[in-house]
Amino acid sequence: MRRARRCGAYACRVNPPTEPTAELTPTAGRPFALRSDFVPTGDQPTAITELVQGLTDGLHHQVLLGATGTGKTFTIANVIQQVQRPTLVLAHNKTLAAQLYAELKEFFPENAVEYFVSYFDYYQPEAYLPR
Repeated sequence: MRRARRCGAYACRVNPPTEPTAELTPTAGRPFALRSDFVPTGDQPTAITELVQGLTDGLHHQVLLGATGTGKTFTIANVIQQVQRPTLVLAHNKTLAAQLYAELKEFFPENAVEYFVSYFDYYQPEAYLPR
């Protein structure tokens, strides 16, 4: 592994394993199929349509704004189903990340939904440098 110091952080290159260590695409070829007893209501159908249209038009940055409990995760799940593309969902804290994971796992039981929390904010590489 080679390390280069840049901007107070480390960049490294790691050689990937030659043999697959796990099934990387367990749902390859399977469509994203939303499972829910609910149907979009209120402002959700409009939001879904506009978000899908934005993705179709090539908008890279869109915002879905709503109060707590208004169905933002369900709305995004509907967008994922319509666009049929793998999606990376980011959360600003581990509690919200766990909640999103659980809800998306329920919405897409036939698809791979993964969960990862980084503890980067606890890691200070400067503390481990020899002096």
